[in-house]
Amino acid sequence: MDQDTFVTLLGKLIGEAEKLQNNPPDLIPQEDLAVQHVLEVLKPYTTEQGGPLKVETPCYTKGRSNVLITYPGTGDKCLSFVGSHLDVVPANPETWERPPFEMIREDDKLYGRGTTDCLGHVALVTCFFKALAEKRPELPITINGVFIASEEAEGPGVGIDGLLKDGKLEHLRNGPIIWIDCADSQPCIGTAGALPWHLEVEGLLFHSGLPHKGINALEFAMEATAELQKRFYEQFPAHPSETDYNFATPSTMKPTQISVPKGGLNQLPPTCKVSGDIRLTPFYDVKEVQEAVKGYVDDINANLSSLATRGPCSKYEVPNKKGSLNFYFGAHCLSGIACDRSSPAFTALCKAMEEVNGSAVPYSICGSLPLVGDLQAEGFDIQLTGFGKSEVYHANNEYCSLNDMINACKILARTVELVMDN
Repeated sequence: MDQDTFVTLLGKLIGEAEKLQNNPPDLIPQEDLAVQHVLEVLKPYTTEQGGPLKVETPCYTKGRSNVLITYPGTGDKCLSFVGSHLDVVPANPETWERPPFEMIREDDKLYGRGTTDCLGHVALVTCFFKALAEKRPELPITINGVFIASEEAEGPGVGIDGLLKDGKLEHLRNGPIIWIDCADSQPCIGTAGALPWHLEVEGLLFHSGLPHKGINALEFAMEATAELQKRFYEQFPAHPSETDYNFATPSTMKPTQISVPKGGLNQLPPTCKVSGDIRLTPFYDVKEVQEAVKGYVDDINANLSSLATRGPCSKYEVPNKKGSLNFYFGAHCLSGIACDRSSPAFTALCKAMEEVNGSAVPYSICGSLPLVGDLQAEGFDIQLTGFGKSEVYHANNEYCSLNDMINACKILARTVELVMDN
């Protein structure tokens, strides 16, 4: 790998990261700001300039392009490096020790928002294709690269889902996909589904000195949430396959946010909203879980008197008023994945890591990746890996190791060789 090109490109990408933050509706990334720097590196090697690379930038929302790169082989098989994304999670400069939107190099460490997740991988794969184009080896398989928009937050149709719907990924069916958006230079063999959920609770506003005449929506929300969690864990306990796949945790359902309308401390809140997520290991079905949780809510609504209360005056029904729960899932629910460990691509990736890094230790996490489970269900061979640092994923003072990225390029090259030899 050309280290100077990598460091320079990553520096330019991090320099755009403030406008790549993805947290709608306040922060909408403009991925084209990153795309322009990728294209600048690849342009001399494109077919338009007499080079071997075919580069395409499908765009489904203005200013938010994806990038497809193809290095053609002589046969009909392929190997694809997919999943590195052009957006980043927000960063608060006040909580960082270094400026998050400027790449700072300190010896082997490269600091900045996106160095690990996932602009470092964008720069890595870009440099890998640059090296291929410079050396121009004649390969029996085609090598594909895909950089995606809108990975960090809901943006239906903008990124990988838009590419899939548009038929832009069909040619990837001719071989395995290495999804590059994990960490620690090891094979990731499993991820979880992510099901965002919202619970809207209706009570009755009243003076807190007369609690028996109102319905405290906050208490109602807390007890209902606890009951939903209890039922979830009873129906979807730790699955035996989670141990086999080295999952760090089983499936979980938990609240992460709660809000009530503004009012006085001497008022019972009339409404409350609790939001959270379900992280579902791939051994459970997303739709089955969704139906089950909605059934829990229907049962609670139908039997309010059976729900636990708090203190002698806590209740969910008063004359002429009955409290209620409204539960719904977010529009962007993801399925998890358990990778096929019998795949030759998995064997090749592990062997390449053993040769370059000295070991390959497959692991699974309850983090989530967009559409990988759906792609696997449609017949794609999906393998997962990444070369940043898991300890700083979405964290302050995010960094990657330059040496890890140099070794990553060697791993990708060796994986190509091993897949070709299979």
